[in-house]
Amino acid sequence: MVVPVEPTIDPLKAARRAGDPDCDVYLTGTVFLDIIFTGLDSAPVRGTESWARGMGSSPGGVANMATALARLGLHTSLAAAFGDDHYGEYCWDALEQGEGIDLTPSRTVPGWHSPVTVSMAYEGERTMVSHGHEPPPDSDAPDGGAPSCPPRARAAVASLTPGTSAPWIAQAARSGTRIFADVGWDDTGRWDLAALPDLRHCEAFLPNAEEAMRYTRTSCPRAAARALTEHVPLAVVTLGSEGAYAVDRRTGETAEVPAIEVEALDPTGAGDVFVAGFVTGTLADWPLADRLAFAGLTAALSVQEFGGSLSAPGWAEVGAWWRRVRELDGQNPVALRRYAFLEGLLPAAARPWPLRRAVPTIGFRSA
Repeated sequence: MVVPVEPTIDPLKAARRAGDPDCDVYLTGTVFLDIIFTGLDSAPVRGTESWARGMGSSPGGVANMATALARLGLHTSLAAAFGDDHYGEYCWDALEQGEGIDLTPSRTVPGWHSPVTVSMAYEGERTMVSHGHEPPPDSDAPDGGAPSCPPRARAAVASLTPGTSAPWIAQAARSGTRIFADVGWDDTGRWDLAALPDLRHCEAFLPNAEEAMRYTRTSCPRAAARALTEHVPLAVVTLGSEGAYAVDRRTGETAEVPAIEVEALDPTGAGDVFVAGFVTGTLADWPLADRLAFAGLTAALSVQEFGGSLSAPGWAEVGAWWRRVRELDGQNPVALRRYAFLEGLLPAAARPWPLRRAVPTIGFRSA
């Protein structure tokens, strides 16, 4: 396994025991090359040319989640296909060498070009155009996709797709891996939880408010979270600018944490960063409210940089934020106490280290 190249905090240090898996979190999915345009005043208008004030390139897709987890100090293993073009080489290098992500389960596919997404960020939102083709089947995987034997891991993050089942999820769950799941928009319009058969293998489900309400036929995201616990032990519903709400069926505990107000440059990947923060806190056995607060904080920090994967914060940035907000006048003491748990995690003076960021083009090499 590749060891992260930058100094970091190990949030699971107190929980690690002899015989534990080498891998903290396993993921599989599609890696895109993301090209992000920022500084647009409005949406592009048909028949006109729009100029963006900023641009960056970074690995995207499942790489967003993998990078966010690795930057929080979790040993992360990713199974994905990479093209043998320059885009694929750049993404592989950025993830393996730049972020210390284990790509042992991944593969390079000769003659297959990397999927690409162009993202335009404006008015706090984003519009994306993507292009790509399915990679040829992997002869070592029975379903042609994820490896037949996912590595032993503490946790895995799965993106559920309505109407399909991924065999690796059940296999990982049987081996003791804790499965955290999110879901995309249901293009079929049915919004049927029965169409998510892998949900029964999951420990936690993290949809946004709109998805949660549609799946549960409710008109309130908090009611939706409670209804989802009939299908999964832990339901976490993100509420956008209102924060997040969670219900744990096993303990009866509920928690709600407001969002942190920030000026968003690019929201790409913020949902992935939220999930990564929540997974980190769960594996570290933090209280539910602390997990929500940390997930929301990391997501808020991420939207202040452009690029999906490379906008994810590390512990140095979390520490810098915590020191800065305590020095500002007029802070709400109740709000500050909500994040006081960070004191026990952060060193008195964390040494800043430069995080790799999205670059103007993949033609440049970082120092």
